[in-house]
Amino acid sequence: MERPPFHLAFPVHDLAAARRFWGDVMGCAEGRSSAEWIDFDFHGHQIVAHLSPPRGDVAANAVDGHAVPVPHFGVVLAMEEWDALAERLRAHRIAFEIEPHIRFRGQTGEQATMFFRDPSGNAIEIKAFADPAQLFAKS
Repeated sequence: MERPPFHLAFPVHDLAAARRFWGDVMGCAEGRSSAEWIDFDFHGHQIVAHLSPPRGDVAANAVDGHAVPVPHFGVVLAMEEWDALAERLRAHRIAFEIEPHIRFRGQTGEQATMFFRDPSGNAIEIKAFADPAQLFAKS
């Protein structure tokens, strides 16, 4: 069964920087826009960058030895797409909050993951599973 696309609205402090990051760096096609927001196609999902004032500090939770930023959002890709995006981000000199690596190696839920931030400081996680059936697997 095909899953419905999700919609996520998130704050940005500079629409031009958001357009460059999400369009040029992330490769997301732009949809509708106004002077206050921009729609992007994020792997078939609608994300919307809304102009808003900068936010304060963010929290982090410990996961597999890393400080995972909260809140964050992202997408689960096929492993080949994940590898290609990691290389694309490196080519654009994007600073990783958590470098691309394999989390939970040899355990239930083993996954490739990486964290980085957009120009407005929004934390993004991109992950992939060698075995997609592990997405919701329990220990």
